[in-house]
Amino acid sequence: MPELPDLAAYLDSLERRVAGRRLVALRIASPFLLRTAVPPISSVEGRQVTGLRRLGKRIVFVFEGGLFLVLHLMIAGRLQWPAKKGRNTLAIFEFEDGTLSLTEAGTKRRASLHLVQGEAALKAMDPGGLEVMSASEEQFAERLLSENHTLKRALTDPRLFAGIGNAYSDEILHRAKLSPIALTRDLAPRQVTALHQATVTVLKEWIARLKTDGFPEKVTAFRPEMAVHGRYRQPCPVCGSPVQRIVYAENETNYCARCQTGGKILAARALSRLLKKSWPRNIDELE
Repeated sequence: MPELPDLAAYLDSLERRVAGRRLVALRIASPFLLRTAVPPISSVEGRQVTGLRRLGKRIVFVFEGGLFLVLHLMIAGRLQWPAKKGRNTLAIFEFEDGTLSLTEAGTKRRASLHLVQGEAALKAMDPGGLEVMSASEEQFAERLLSENHTLKRALTDPRLFAGIGNAYSDEILHRAKLSPIALTRDLAPRQVTALHQATVTVLKEWIARLKTDGFPEKVTAFRPEMAVHGRYRQPCPVCGSPVQRIVYAENETNYCARCQTGGKILAARALSRLLKKSWPRNIDELE
């Protein structure tokens, strides 16, 4: 799922291409995409884009007349400029100076498009997560400690923090040298400070890294420059130990045992039950 740095790259590129332009036509190819009926989607055609915003992990096109077109790419949704047409194309946005397409890989149609009228209706779609890039350390700490969850869950909860998902939470926790399963209310003040600094630094670095003069083409959660995410069994760039993972349902958490958990290998439920006493407890047992 595109996260804050990826969405920032999309927004920067879209701002330069569609802000101030009119949406001539909007063609929707998938009946599963549009999730609202009022106002009718045709009412946005012919209107000028007055700006773009990010609402959590959603991209918002702001139109004159107080209309907001809200796009959630979910896991496999992607944008292309100029538009690409194919079996995975869900919608074509025809602007005055070019066309934008929305595609979604796979057979599951999870991407969504909403058209809402007015700021109040837009605000109702906001999960409420804190915007870390503009928040103080005190605001970050207050939100982090408001509920008692594992750090992984807290960072990826859209009600707590905006725009952070599976990939960048792994990178943030590695930078902060914190275990993904540590509980928020067990953190010492210095650890909260370290987590805040790591969150801001990692996101800033990746926003700068992904910025492009063209249009983002390879939007992915797996990048070779990442420290741990998607790098299971590959060496940690800090200590050289093999990156570990916890797999649960469709999600995978990657971490470095030596840097983040004091050498302890965290139990992956199914595999640790299978191996029982043979399950390695420490990174040194693997080396």
